[in-house]
Amino acid sequence: MSLADVQAFPDSRGVDLEEVGVGGLRYPILVSDRQGNKRDTVATFNMSVDVAREVKGAHLSRFVEVLHAWRDQLGAASLLQMADDLRTRMGSGRASVAATFVYFLEREAPVSGATSFMDYACTVESIVTAGTSIVRLSVEVPVTSVCPCSKAISDRGAHNQRGRVTIEVDLADPEGGLWFDELIDVAEESGSSPLYALLKRPDERFVTMSAYDNPVFVEDMARAVVVALRADSRITRGRVQVVNDESIHNHDAFARASWTNAGPGGRRG
Repeated sequence: MSLADVQAFPDSRGVDLEEVGVGGLRYPILVSDRQGNKRDTVATFNMSVDVAREVKGAHLSRFVEVLHAWRDQLGAASLLQMADDLRTRMGSGRASVAATFVYFLEREAPVSGATSFMDYACTVESIVTAGTSIVRLSVEVPVTSVCPCSKAISDRGAHNQRGRVTIEVDLADPEGGLWFDELIDVAEESGSSPLYALLKRPDERFVTMSAYDNPVFVEDMARAVVVALRADSRITRGRVQVVNDESIHNHDAFARASWTNAGPGGRRG
């Protein structure tokens, strides 16, 4: 019995579709870490292709087929190959694949050395056409920040809060070695102190006092990220957003910045 391939039927309305695809698709994957080890996690995928005006629709089953074929090798370079595989199989001019997942790193407490895992929300995205490609990394990192103004004007103490540093970068070369670990390090170093899942009492004392000795505004954190990354030749452009969940106000504080790299020293975009 021959089944009709309705998606391949012609369409006469003359409308190109920029993106057609699947979103919110949760799938088990293996993701590489900085050392090249593979880790099990579950990612949420958004995948799309363009559809020419003369074609009625996209074959949605092929999205999952491509994802399943690449599920055990998710990295910057392989995601680019995966997007190009999708573009070729769909006969499209453009394809994009974005995977969002929880990335775990083992952290040692600063005094006791007690180990635990911190989780970070990460996204890797690839966009390909016949002649161009983009691989983009995005990570959201929680930090502690102590208010410099509060410390300067107070007889005792200073207010502190949880902050979120989001860094997004476009890679110059997906095989250049830049991965989420380094971006997480940069984000944590921009705050007053990193966060830890496990702290013993000596660790808590150390973290509290070291954060107090390193007060930062959201502006300081955003600028610190730009300074750390603007000369990195592995990055073509980047964006950073810092948001503090203010502890003594009923609003958030935020700062944003973007830059374009231009070799040593870079320049602000």
